[in-house]
Amino acid sequence: MNVIIIEDEKPAARLLQRKLQKLDITAGTMLHSVEESLQWFANNPHPDLIFLDIQLSDGLSFEIFDAMPISSAVIFTTAYDEYALRAFKLNSIDYLLKPIDEDDLEAAVNKFRERQPKAQPLSLDFDQIKQMLSNPSEKCYKKRFTIKMGQHLKMINVEDAECFYSENKGTYIHTTDNRDYLLECTLEQLEAELDPKQFFRVSRKFIVSINAIKDIVVYTNSRLKVIPPTYKEDEVIVSRERVNDFREWLG
Repeated sequence: MNVIIIEDEKPAARLLQRKLQKLDITAGTMLHSVEESLQWFANNPHPDLIFLDIQLSDGLSFEIFDAMPISSAVIFTTAYDEYALRAFKLNSIDYLLKPIDEDDLEAAVNKFRERQPKAQPLSLDFDQIKQMLSNPSEKCYKKRFTIKMGQHLKMINVEDAECFYSENKGTYIHTTDNRDYLLECTLEQLEAELDPKQFFRVSRKFIVSINAIKDIVVYTNSRLKVIPPTYKEDEVIVSRERVNDFREWLG
């Protein structure tokens, strides 16, 4: 079960996380504001269940549902009961008043579990099983990024990325229109989220797109130099230990 907590008070979020662990539920993601939640939902698969406080530091959590469709079930956790009617118009399973009683929490979780569709046994013949094994479903890779720009959020499609680079402990995306945007992740995280057919990590500092390579030049010490169409701030060098893998990636 994929579960997240949206709660602006971090001690309260950690307390709820511990109570859920007693019910064998791991809530690995904790969000603390409307803005942070919008960015997270724009870049991640929606969870099965959200534990949601109503009054967050930058507004009411209902604003998340107003901004985008959320498919997850919701258990509201709040110190106020005046929002109950509006809450139950959403995908609400239950409405728990703080301080949250552990028995009430367990009852709400059981209510959610009872509403989940029961798994049906599969009836497959040999040819269907063979086809499934020979054509496994492909991993879903990142499709877009949400960038905070002042009070606005900008969406950037992954196809518009020329390269990604790290600088001064920050991670940036350089786009095909010759602009740079700061991302809230590391190159290591990006490397796991990007399609390896389209993107390759040439060094500790750079990830390049196969669609944004203008030229490749032989460089010193058996290395290669990649020339992107617009990025000019620094040389994009394929480290010596990655040259062979890079050549194979190019095909």
